[in-house]
Amino acid sequence: MAYLSDCRPGVGRKAVAQLSEPDNLGVAHTCDAAGMWLIAGLAGALVVATGWLPLHDARVVALDRGGPVLGFLIAIAILAVLADRAGVFDVAAHFLARIAGGSTWRLYLFVGGLATMVTVAMSLDTTAVLLTPVVLSLAKQLSLRAEPFAMLVVWLANAASLLLPVSNLTNLLALQHAHMSTLAFARAMAVPSLVAVVLTVAYLCLVYRKDLRGDYAIPAPAPPKDRWTFGVCTAACGFLVVGVVAGAPPWAAAATSALVAIAVFIVRAPSELTGPLFPWRLVVAVEGLFVTVAAMGEHGLTALLRHLVGVSTWQTTVVSTIASNGINNLPAYLVVEPAIPVGQHRQLLAALIGTNAGPLVLLWGSLATLLWRDSCRLRGLVIPVRRFVMVGLGGVPLVTAGAWVALVLLVRS
Repeated sequence: MAYLSDCRPGVGRKAVAQLSEPDNLGVAHTCDAAGMWLIAGLAGALVVATGWLPLHDARVVALDRGGPVLGFLIAIAILAVLADRAGVFDVAAHFLARIAGGSTWRLYLFVGGLATMVTVAMSLDTTAVLLTPVVLSLAKQLSLRAEPFAMLVVWLANAASLLLPVSNLTNLLALQHAHMSTLAFARAMAVPSLVAVVLTVAYLCLVYRKDLRGDYAIPAPAPPKDRWTFGVCTAACGFLVVGVVAGAPPWAAAATSALVAIAVFIVRAPSELTGPLFPWRLVVAVEGLFVTVAAMGEHGLTALLRHLVGVSTWQTTVVSTIASNGINNLPAYLVVEPAIPVGQHRQLLAALIGTNAGPLVLLWGSLATLLWRDSCRLRGLVIPVRRFVMVGLGGVPLVTAGAWVALVLLVRS
């Protein structure tokens, strides 16, 4: 088992560095997710080149809709990588191992809390890529079975991404489409998000109950390598959440936080700024998906989905869940959104339940899941596809149904 051997500060950074020629957020040339950017980019170029989507329409979709989303994506990716290099995730995980007091089940709950916070504040991809190696390293150091912790991370990377616009790109798109404020969005999704997280943790505790028995030896403290970079990057992550909740555009709050993180590294550790920071493959993938899905919508897909989702929030959640597992959650949201009647905010949020908490049956349901699988596999942990599917078939209906019930009971329209 090729796990990392310790949980010292910098372990997450070293683990990410083991990926084959990694780009930002761990998209490696050798991983399952690597082909997505190429396929999406070529598809988008082909759509425009053939005139299937007029050049003017493609420009509107790519810039007007994609611009703010990509601005956030780039900034949050840079912030996440620098926070990881500052040891933020390592120190947090090690701290949890100590305060759990040697109890495996208590540590499991604490790791779930950390995964939830990272997802809410810094997006599901950050959780899947940067927290996964830290958790696997921690499990190895404590002589605990890694699979329960790995599954907890990927499930919460998806299921916990309902609360804030910054938690998932689909949320940013929904916020943009519905012209909602961040506070209105968070108020509407607070209880559904809480329900999704609680049901996810409870379900996985039941599935892995035998592995969560017993104790472990409490590890020694592991302070950060540089307290300035650690402290400033931690504060920058906190500022991102505060800024977004206060009403700042997500891209602006993320950009400010990223610039602060860059500044402290320039002063304290300029050598750590080497290596790729700009997530260009993800940019190509997102833009290609925007253009391709827009073309498909104009050529009949929107009309078909409008018939399937109707005006029912439950049908919308089911269709979004199935579509996410079939074609990936971002294109699934992009094709479902135009089928929802204008002004039906509750139905739009129901679609997010399917696209955010639903893509956990098939491995390509979300980019975060693909990246998580590669991160696990490169560290010697291979979870069989059949195992992943069976856990998903048992949990996804429970989590999405619970979040949907909370939504329809608390959100009027």
